[in-house]
Amino acid sequence: MKRKLKIILIISSIIFTVVITFSFLASNSNETLNTQELISPSINDIVKKTVVTGSICPRKEVLLKPQVSGIVEKLFVTSGMQVKQGDLIAQVKIIPSIQNLANAENRVKAAEINFETAQQEFDRQKSLFDKQIIPKSELITFENKFKSAGLELNTAKEQLQIVQKGISSALNAASNTFIKATISGMITDVMVKEGSHVIESNTFNDGTSIASIANMDDMVFEGKIDESEVAVLKENMNLIITIGAINKLKFLAKLEYVAPKGSNENGAIYFFLRAKIENKNGQFIRAGYSANADIILEKKKQVLAINERVLQFEKDKTDKAFVEVETKPNTFEKRFITTGLSDGINIEVVKNLTLKDKVKVPKINLNIEEKTF
Repeated sequence: MKRKLKIILIISSIIFTVVITFSFLASNSNETLNTQELISPSINDIVKKTVVTGSICPRKEVLLKPQVSGIVEKLFVTSGMQVKQGDLIAQVKIIPSIQNLANAENRVKAAEINFETAQQEFDRQKSLFDKQIIPKSELITFENKFKSAGLELNTAKEQLQIVQKGISSALNAASNTFIKATISGMITDVMVKEGSHVIESNTFNDGTSIASIANMDDMVFEGKIDESEVAVLKENMNLIITIGAINKLKFLAKLEYVAPKGSNENGAIYFFLRAKIENKNGQFIRAGYSANADIILEKKKQVLAINERVLQFEKDKTDKAFVEVETKPNTFEKRFITTGLSDGINIEVVKNLTLKDKVKVPKINLNIEEKTF
């Protein structure tokens, strides 16, 4: 009797446990169904855009280089100064080469000897002409030789001055020891100090840059865009420029140029672009700022749209998009829809969905299958 009672108690406890378990699972299931997330379509603006990284640069910036080698004797400008074309920037003191100096001095000595010889010959011929021994035509020949010797002597002396000082008395205003501004603008950088050695700019050497000048009133954005998006770019497209150092302001820019040829960077093809910045608020923009440009590739106003996270796709070759629409509480139907423009968050719904529809948000499956390799 006791044994039967014990068996009955064990069976009863098992049945009770099963009933409680199923009741708990059922309640959790109902709770899950009741908390299913639903969203409805809305009327929004859909803007497809891309972001291009780049920098702010002056449209026109030039480097000033000396035409003679030597030492910077005097600097007349500092960074940030406004200058006009022709203003004096620096003066270079020439350190003459011993060989060039010796050649110039020898040329002067040879010219002096030729001048003295020509003068003596001219004086002798003139005395013969005065005595009416030779005709005037012969005197003119010796007179021309005398004048030519004088010109050669003056040229040799000027050349010696240029070798020694980089300047001659006859060409003082055109001395190439003075570096002058070639354009009007702001001194953006001074690369040397007084006493620095500089090398002249010539066919075989770029020379030492002394300073740079730029027109800071005409700034452009320069960046690179991926080949997948370059096809939709057109001249005069609007760009919204955001400068990292000036977060509070955004600048409008007009696309001016897209390179006809791309460059390969780490296996990807990028195209160079340039846009003119319209600085209507007068904000001072420094050269070299890093910046981002938002380029609007396509835009649609006030269209029916829904969050992209509700979209699901057929696993066959068609990849048709569909959503699950609630028809009754906790009851959903599969509905194929036609989509349009997407901005990466919201997507345009062209067909088969209305503002009144409530769409189920699919749950993300976070299960990760382990594979053995």
